[in-house]
Amino acid sequence: MAYIFMDESGCLGFDFTKAKTSRYFVIAFLMAKNDNVINKAVSKIFKSIPKNELRVHCGTLHCYKENDRTRIKLLTELKGLEDKDVSVMSIILNKKKVVDYLQSEKTRLYNYITKILLDRIINKRLLLSDESIDFIASRREKNRFLNENFRNYLKTKAFPNHKLKIEVSITPPHSVKGLQAVDFVSWAVFKKYEHAKSHYYNIIENLVVEESPLF
Repeated sequence: MAYIFMDESGCLGFDFTKAKTSRYFVIAFLMAKNDNVINKAVSKIFKSIPKNELRVHCGTLHCYKENDRTRIKLLTELKGLEDKDVSVMSIILNKKKVVDYLQSEKTRLYNYITKILLDRIINKRLLLSDESIDFIASRREKNRFLNENFRNYLKTKAFPNHKLKIEVSITPPHSVKGLQAVDFVSWAVFKKYEHAKSHYYNIIENLVVEESPLF
């Protein structure tokens, strides 16, 4: 069994006159042969949070909301999993280079980016055709692109090309520790491009097997 956890950072808005519109959009995959190693890393971080902070914690690790101490601790735990068959792939979309018609076809653009990552995973032979794979995407209420249409797209357009045995699920982060971990990964990649701050990314750089710009 293999696992792919997916999350994104940034937004797919294209009105750059708005202060909160990001210049980049990142989709990241965190891949593992055994999800237990990631579960243990996330659990270890929870245990390290001081009790006075834990009382007001939401119970789910979310990189944007955590303090720097927690961010660095979890990314460091992930860094140590390189010899446990854990790896990272990401695509970085420079939104200012996206052609006009795709700017108005955001669902199509989102699906396209995801398919490119999946194709590259297969081309690099990071997953084998005889493996059973759990593909788990992080569902957030604000993300209208992750829905049943996305699941159907993957099953009909992406996976059949490679004849892989893949089960697709779109799940809230609080229920899957791997999704909480990939949230930190996508955030670290995003910070590198959006804010030119590579400190967080450098911690997990050893896990990155591909990091590709798009457009």
